[in-house]
Amino acid sequence: MSRKFTRGFLVLALLLPITPAVSLAAQPADPARAYADLTAQATKLNEEVLRAQEDLVQRKAELDRATATVVAAQQIERQAKRDEDDFRQQVDLITQASFEGARFNQLSALLVADSQQDFLNRLEMMRILATDRAESLARLSGAVEKARQAHHVAETARTRAAETTAAAEKLKADLDGRNQALQAQIGEVRSALTRLPAPVVRQLRDPGDRSAVSVPGGTAGLALTFALAQRGDDYRYGSTGPDQWDCAGLTMKAYAAARVSIPRTSGGQAGVGRAVSRSEVRGGDLIIYYSSRSHVAMAVDNTRAVHASTEGQPVKIAPIDAIGPIAVIRRIEG
Repeated sequence: MSRKFTRGFLVLALLLPITPAVSLAAQPADPARAYADLTAQATKLNEEVLRAQEDLVQRKAELDRATATVVAAQQIERQAKRDEDDFRQQVDLITQASFEGARFNQLSALLVADSQQDFLNRLEMMRILATDRAESLARLSGAVEKARQAHHVAETARTRAAETTAAAEKLKADLDGRNQALQAQIGEVRSALTRLPAPVVRQLRDPGDRSAVSVPGGTAGLALTFALAQRGDDYRYGSTGPDQWDCAGLTMKAYAAARVSIPRTSGGQAGVGRAVSRSEVRGGDLIIYYSSRSHVAMAVDNTRAVHASTEGQPVKIAPIDAIGPIAVIRRIEG
């Protein structure tokens, strides 16, 4: 290669814009897809936080019951100890009386009796003393056993209370950690939402079909009517209304409006009522999605469901099979 050609090549290279090499892996992901992935992760975290909150409430209730058992058992133990002391004194008095000559047998009664009536009186005294001693010993034995049992119950309850306290503290720490992760995930979701193209954001925020919908009668109809009335409301993690909802908060309050209590979480709602097949779905059925059972919607009919979807999207009607992979379908009524 000539020097002239080489100098020309170098000049051309210097004049051309420098474009850094970017690998396919380093290219930014599709914003809409990234947003969908982030919201799915946040929804799962939200469900985990809610379940941890429920577990913590249950642990605290167990602790309250164990503590109450300790208090009650201690009261029984104290009373049994008092009874034990009283009955022991009675036994001691009878024993002392025996040593002082109050204990007789039939021969001694006969030898010292002044008359036949005196002999009978002494025999009656012997019977009374023997009865009193037997009763006092029985009461003493019962009081001792009652005190022992109460002490055992108290100690067992104290152990259970200590274990429950430790479990509750561990759950609380776990809940705090999960909640921090959830808040960080929510921050990422909201940040991703700001990077979405305007047409995508408009599509997400579209409340969809808000026309009148025919509902079944009974409890299912009342619940569905409530859920449909929330169309257009915002989604918010952990919310149960009145104007912001997460998925399970909406379905829980919908059935509460129909005077039916169901669990707070989608995982909990996956165990209520009875299971029905996809072909049997009708208005008011609960459709739980994903293997983690982290999302729930309420069937409008056999093809549509109303649900609080995720951050950035209002409560809306969507095709049942487009929401996600179905884990289980539950019917609360009928």
